[in-house]
Amino acid sequence: MEDFSRQAAAALAGPAGGQQLAAGAEGVAAAAAAGGRTLLQGTLALNTTNATSLMDITVHPFDLGGYLDQQLTMLWVLQCSFLVFFMQCGFALLEAGTVRVKNTKNILLKNVIDACVSTMSWWAVGYAFAYGQCGENGFIGYHDFFSASAGSNSQPTYWTFWLFGWAFSATAATVVSGSMAERTKFRAYLLYTTCISAFIYPVVVHWVWSPSGWLSAHRRPDCGSDQKVPLISGTMGLMDFAGSGVVHMVGGSAALVGATMLGPRLGRFTKDGHVIQFDNSSPANMALGVFILWLGWYGFNAGSTQCFYGCMSVAALVAVNTTLATGAGGLTCLFLAVLNGNPGDIGPLLNGILAGAVSITAGCALVQSYAAVIIGAIGALIYTTFTKVLLKFQIDDPVEAAPVHFFCGAWGLLSVGFFATQTSTEMAYGYADDWGVFYGGSGKQLGMQVLGIVVIAAWSCGLSGGMFLVLKKLNWLRADKDAEQQGLDLSQGIGSGLRGNCFPCLPCCNDLG
Repeated sequence: MEDFSRQAAAALAGPAGGQQLAAGAEGVAAAAAAGGRTLLQGTLALNTTNATSLMDITVHPFDLGGYLDQQLTMLWVLQCSFLVFFMQCGFALLEAGTVRVKNTKNILLKNVIDACVSTMSWWAVGYAFAYGQCGENGFIGYHDFFSASAGSNSQPTYWTFWLFGWAFSATAATVVSGSMAERTKFRAYLLYTTCISAFIYPVVVHWVWSPSGWLSAHRRPDCGSDQKVPLISGTMGLMDFAGSGVVHMVGGSAALVGATMLGPRLGRFTKDGHVIQFDNSSPANMALGVFILWLGWYGFNAGSTQCFYGCMSVAALVAVNTTLATGAGGLTCLFLAVLNGNPGDIGPLLNGILAGAVSITAGCALVQSYAAVIIGAIGALIYTTFTKVLLKFQIDDPVEAAPVHFFCGAWGLLSVGFFATQTSTEMAYGYADDWGVFYGGSGKQLGMQVLGIVVIAAWSCGLSGGMFLVLKKLNWLRADKDAEQQGLDLSQGIGSGLRGNCFPCLPCCNDLG
């Protein structure tokens, strides 16, 4: 660079002034070189920044590397939060397309209300119960109600991670309603959404994802240290990278209990137990909803890296594994439909995609690509099996949320105990005390995953059961017979989704004005 500067200066100034300008150029070149070394040092400093979770990020006022890391992390997590929230649209379309036309407005209204109620619940108490402050008890947080510490300069990333947590909370809450569609009173929607997003879900978040939680792989007994010490030695704590258990099992368990306590829709089963198939209002909306959910899942899983610098290789692995598992789940269900002589039914194919996505969510950063295919395919088999089991017991789940989210969520947690590799575990968590048994793990981690499944199911099913039992005793749960037969759109005074005896999204309505 210095030689080039001297040559350029001499060429521009000519022989007379070449020496003077060259000397000046040498000074500029030296300064540029020094500045370049300084910039390079600042760039290299980025490599020393611990790009991990919110609790591990420390930003110093004059540390350029740390500041850039923080800002890029905030941008990355915010963008992923928006994708996760967009999943609300996917759930709304999927559920509206699955139910009968006479209940479409009701289910759409419910999805909008879910988002609003979960917002206020997460702001008031949910975030405090979920995270609180480091050093609290392992069961539940109890600081930062109503975002009291939001103005603290020591937490510049506060709102970023608050928003990401809220988007997850809204997802857990909205899973429930599809399983209870077409026969639930409006007040019940409000109450159970509040209970789930304000208490049931945040407590599980605290157990698994907070630095104080008793199941947490991020547990730090000493808040002044970055050292992670799981409560049960020789394990990683419960490894649930993006929420197969924390989000989907919690939502799915409430869906299962709610559908069971509500009872089936009128006319769903004959007296001798045969299933009566109800027509979907819009297969097009169902397919569009699943595509939106698939897109949102990239924010859901990849955003759980919760960092930018040094984490994009993990995020890329997460995205690829998510893609492979969803594809494998969909193709497995399609193959089963062909074997059963019903390849044209789009419902199982779409739910197979979701089953694969739910199944890989816990281990998306922890397994190799071939394992993601296996996990997704097995998830589809689990979904298909438990769909039949629920129908056998006359449990009516219109969108099959319980098989997809609860049972596949449990499989997602369990699969980590088999398929997690040591290298991927170290990349995702920063350490590896144990990993999957298929890769030389001791088996303790597999036991830890089983423990996580049991306690999450017991907590979520137990509290959901109590909540729905109270609603049932108060006669606030199920709509009356006449309202259900008429359709909840008309009976609840919100008008019908019909225009000229067809659904507005269908081509036959285009000529109706």
